Amino acid sequence: MSKEVEILKLLEDNAKLTPKEIAELTGYNEKEVEEIIRKFEENGVILKYKTIVDWEKVGEEVVYAIIDVRVTLTREKSYDDIAKRIAKFPEVHAVRLISGDYDFQVVVKGKSLKDVAFFVAEKISTLPEVRDTFTHFVLRSYKEEGVLLFKDEEDRRLALVP
Repeated sequence: MSKEVEILKLLEDNAKLTPKEIAELTGYNEKEVEEIIRKFEENGVILKYKTIVDWEKVGEEVVYAIIDVRVTLTREKSYDDIAKRIAKFPEVHAVRLISGDYDFQVVVKGKSLKDVAFFVAEKISTLPEVRDTFTHFVLRSYKEEGVLLFKDEEDRRLALVP
C-alpha cells in the first residue's frame, strides 16, 4: 500500500487525526504528511471532512428518504445532466446512477415526512425528464458510513451449567 493511500485510509476512518498523529501511526515525517494532505485537498481528492451525527440522540426530528427515479433521456439531456440538476437541490444528500428498474437513487433529508413528500412532488417529479418516482422513507438507521448507531448490549441471559 502506498504512503498516500495509507494516509487517506486513516483520514477516512478518523478525519480528526492530525498530521502529527498520522506520522506517529505510520512512521512517516510529519511535514511530509502535511504536504500530502494539502495536495489532496487542493486536487479535490479530499472533498470534505464529515461528522456523523445520531440526530435521534439529540432529539432533532430528521427524516431521510430514498427516492428511486426513472427518467427519459433525450439528445439534449444525458444521465449526467439530469443527475447534476437533481444534486443541486439542498435537500439532496446523494444521487447515484443505479442498475435495475430505476435510473437514479436519490437520498433526501427533510424535517418531516410532509417536507420530503412536498420536495418529491414539487421539485423532483416536475422535472421534464422524470418519468416516475418511488419513495422509501427511512424508519430507522442502524449503520451510517460504516459507523454502528447502536451499542452492543451485554447478553443478560443466565448461563446454563450442566
